[in-house]
Amino acid sequence: MRTKILTILYAAVILIATGCKKYLDKMPDDQLTMEMIFNDKIRTEDWLAGIYSGVPSPMWGYFKDQGYNLMGDDLTIPAEWSPFGWRNVYAYTVADWNASSAWNPNYWVELPKRIRSGLIFLQNVKPLPGVTEENVEVMKGQVRFLIAYYYSLMIEVYGPIPFKPGVIEAVDASSADLRSTQTPYDSVVTWIDKELKEVAGKLPAVYSDQHDWGKATSVMALAIRARTLLFAASPLFNGNPDFKEWKNKNGDRMFKESYDPAKWTRAAKACKELIDAAESAGYKLYYEYNTDGSIDPFMSYYNLSLRKFSDGNREIIFGRSDNPDLNGWLAHHLPIGIGGNGGMSVTQELVDAFYMKNGLPINDPNSGYSERGFSTQNEQRNTKWTGGGPAQGIITTANTYNMYCNREPRFYVSVIFDGAWLNVAKRRVEFVQGGKDTRLSFDAPQNGYNVRKAVSLDVFPRENRFNYQPGILYRLAEAYLSYAEALNESDPDNPDVLKYINLIRERAGIPFLSAGMSQSQVRQAIRRERQIEFNCEGIRFNDIRRWKAGEEELNRQLFGMNFTGSVRSDDPQNPKAFFKRTFYKNRLFNKKMYLWPVPQTQIDINTNLVQAPGY
Repeated sequence: MRTKILTILYAAVILIATGCKKYLDKMPDDQLTMEMIFNDKIRTEDWLAGIYSGVPSPMWGYFKDQGYNLMGDDLTIPAEWSPFGWRNVYAYTVADWNASSAWNPNYWVELPKRIRSGLIFLQNVKPLPGVTEENVEVMKGQVRFLIAYYYSLMIEVYGPIPFKPGVIEAVDASSADLRSTQTPYDSVVTWIDKELKEVAGKLPAVYSDQHDWGKATSVMALAIRARTLLFAASPLFNGNPDFKEWKNKNGDRMFKESYDPAKWTRAAKACKELIDAAESAGYKLYYEYNTDGSIDPFMSYYNLSLRKFSDGNREIIFGRSDNPDLNGWLAHHLPIGIGGNGGMSVTQELVDAFYMKNGLPINDPNSGYSERGFSTQNEQRNTKWTGGGPAQGIITTANTYNMYCNREPRFYVSVIFDGAWLNVAKRRVEFVQGGKDTRLSFDAPQNGYNVRKAVSLDVFPRENRFNYQPGILYRLAEAYLSYAEALNESDPDNPDVLKYINLIRERAGIPFLSAGMSQSQVRQAIRRERQIEFNCEGIRFNDIRRWKAGEEELNRQLFGMNFTGSVRSDDPQNPKAFFKRTFYKNRLFNKKMYLWPVPQTQIDINTNLVQAPGY
């Protein structure tokens, strides 16, 4: 019976890794046993690939499955997209979120399958012809990383979870053994911290064979460790009074009652260990330069999302080489006038977050920001970027709405606005009704924007022109800003706080923050820097959650340009004027949504589980 169940598990893993038809075409008439699997190099590698299959896609995953970009305040889609596979994500944005809600990744159920598969691998893998003892040890390190990573993903959304590290339940285990209650959150964090620190000593920092890129490394292990500890130190999970009375079936509190400042110290230390290990192994921020030797902030920010690790992009710490339906993902960013899907939009809130080119926020009276009028000439800057106009160095062309003029480089690399340049079509974007890039339907930008972040200027869906690019789950810039954040909370006078923020601002082409700011001012500056730097990368949503800022950031009216506007005017009295802030829709959030509920189907199966507060 045990062999048969393990065979079924193996089949499921291979189906995930290789696809049904490929596997079924090769499947032998008799069922495979563990001995047959782990005596064969290819089958062993296939099993390992199945364990890796739980790693999220930072492309479709963070858009449509996990949905973090849409659940946050980076992007928005029309409600009419819900029946076409987006219900899973859209429901969260309107607070239609409960214990019976469908969430495509279903971590509560799916990740324990990968963890169990990993434990079976650790128990059975061995040297074979073509698989040395050294290979086996590295593969074991990879699997241990994946197991700890999957636990970190689970506690990130659920908080406390059933947790029996290293245990493979017997197929004939009693129902009492299988019906575990949740383990307090901090206990799981402590295990992840220790396990990933140990695993980091058993993995290479970089693989010599570029075909191994994407496999677990020591630096990846330290990155997930640092991210987990930062989460644990943050307001959501550090002294949150809303979780004070939440206990498991044993009467244990799920979270410690009081705030613990030492958690920030631990997170800061872990981030610095990550930075030191990464830099010593050759990881670094991605830069491109102008002909005069100065940093080109446009090209640097543009290509850090597009260049492969093997092409010199050593900023990527954790990435995926394979990202399903990459072409479809790219097309969903772009205007309908060039064959894109048109309805996925950057939010006005993100547009407003970007600094002006002088590094000041738009609400600073000295920033130079204006929402009235249009530019009278092309704006030129020192860059090799060709995304702003018909010639290199043009950032905006004459007659661009002033809201979009004189903004920092990351704005132009991230946002498609009316009047922006479409390289492949050799023309400006036309979002005003009657233009080539809009229509009165849900396949058009409902709030006046599309998405440029992480899309090559050469992508042209109408002509089926797409480019390969890696998926990025963690990059060095995150380590820098996480270190600055943790240090600001634990040791605010430490000069490293501003040092690491300013490394990001320098690459972005905006002035440094000056010394003399209060801890609170620096905290807000770090949060804004993270919002901008990591926009549309799936990070902002979990930042909002861990800062416990959802009631403010995710419960509000959303605005944009006037979707029905058919006149290129900013006259607030003209109902046909396109360029005026116009109500788009309500965004809803309530306190319980900081955590995912335990799926109701699991509550029904296991009566020892305790539902998250509010559900």
